[in-house]
Amino acid sequence: MTSQPTPAKATGDPGNGLQAGLKNRHLSMIAIGGVIGAGLFVGSSSGIATAGPGILLSYALVGTLVVLVMRMLGEMSAANPASGSFSAHADRALGRWAGFSIGWLYWFFWVVVLAVEATAGAVILEGWIPAVPQWAWALIVMIVLTATNLVSVGSYGEFEFWFAGIKVVAIAAFIVIGGLAVFGVLPGVDSDKAGLGNLTDHGGFLPHGAGAILTGVLLVVFSFMGSEIATLAAGESENPQQAVTKATNSIIWRVGVFYLGSIFVVVSLLPWNDPSIKKDGSYVAALDSLGIAHAGQIMNFIVLTSVLSCLNSGLYTASRMAFSLGRRGDAPKAFARTNSRGVPMAAILASVVFGFVAVFFNYLSPKTVFLFLVNSSGAVALFVWLVICFSQLRMRKIIEAEAPEKLVVKMWLYPYLTWATAGLIVFVLGYMLTDTEGASSGRTTVLLSLLVAAFVLAIAFVKEKVGAGRAAVSPEVHDEVDEVKVG
Repeated sequence: MTSQPTPAKATGDPGNGLQAGLKNRHLSMIAIGGVIGAGLFVGSSSGIATAGPGILLSYALVGTLVVLVMRMLGEMSAANPASGSFSAHADRALGRWAGFSIGWLYWFFWVVVLAVEATAGAVILEGWIPAVPQWAWALIVMIVLTATNLVSVGSYGEFEFWFAGIKVVAIAAFIVIGGLAVFGVLPGVDSDKAGLGNLTDHGGFLPHGAGAILTGVLLVVFSFMGSEIATLAAGESENPQQAVTKATNSIIWRVGVFYLGSIFVVVSLLPWNDPSIKKDGSYVAALDSLGIAHAGQIMNFIVLTSVLSCLNSGLYTASRMAFSLGRRGDAPKAFARTNSRGVPMAAILASVVFGFVAVFFNYLSPKTVFLFLVNSSGAVALFVWLVICFSQLRMRKIIEAEAPEKLVVKMWLYPYLTWATAGLIVFVLGYMLTDTEGASSGRTTVLLSLLVAAFVLAIAFVKEKVGAGRAAVSPEVHDEVDEVKVG
């Protein structure tokens, strides 16, 4: 049996590959912080207004979906760590067209996210220092984080360690302090307003009916995107298999504590229909109810760190997906070249250039071009999860046949739970088509995302047909997409 090459052990010579620059503490914090997006802090108020305390069920449903998808991805990535993660697995399991399509769609998603997060961060910074215009702040933030990623993967890991650390500490402190207030232990809190009674006293646990749970799902599902980053980053760690296994096994408590725990505190501290939740945001309103001074500015700082974390990881993730596509011959070869520090400079610069273009459109044409970019990338998360499901169905058989000892992480109740997860994702996509309100409605998001996906698929099939395929692939490409083989 030939052993699988480990990307993390690259020597560092120019063009030779990525390096093992991420430490265990980096990977641990990337795994923990990756599941906490800025959307949790700024987007939960709309979910609470829609579903009331029942938003807990929406988060639980999506959280369960994420846990199952991550279990499948963990199974494949632990057996075959690769910088392209699910795209490389799809390439092997479903065909070149699948790896090409989902890889480029995922790259597109993250370069649009770069623009969204850069703008969000610029709004906060302009509020603090109005002398610098918003567009300049967006430019400064993008340049700083681009430089961070260009230095080394260790530099990215160090910045992400501290950005994610602030998020984790802040939300953990919020849960502890808020929990004490909910159960009447914290002095100085209005016991008539805070308490478990808020879950049922104001129109019931589901004030808008059971259907609001599904509507809530549509509002919260995209705040979970990023859980899969740890499997991409694992390829640049000293022990990729161990890193993937650890991240996969910890996803349950991460979702349970940070999402369900914090939302439980919010809807228990305040009535779900309290005007301050809609006016100030759910977490700011909760902090205000605890009598914490300058709650708004504290939350702005936490949101800013979340935005910077998302930007940092978004640029890293987009560049590594571009690197993976380059190694497989699905992107310009320059994307697969690394410098002496193991940094894919061309992949990083190409990603940030498209991010800058998207930022430009956000200021030039926010209601047309930029809105199209946001909507057309909105459902990519669900497409990625669906591809992971179908890839795992095939990959399990391949791994069992070629190297069963590599199955150190296994999907539960295979294949039944995999099919059930895929069915739930399709159901969510279908339910989104019933949402027709607003310029960014669920229907608009799904249809535009499908349009972009169809365009990328067409390119994939044309590319495959004209023969730019595996016949001319280099040995390095097989390192990226082939599993170990018994022989």
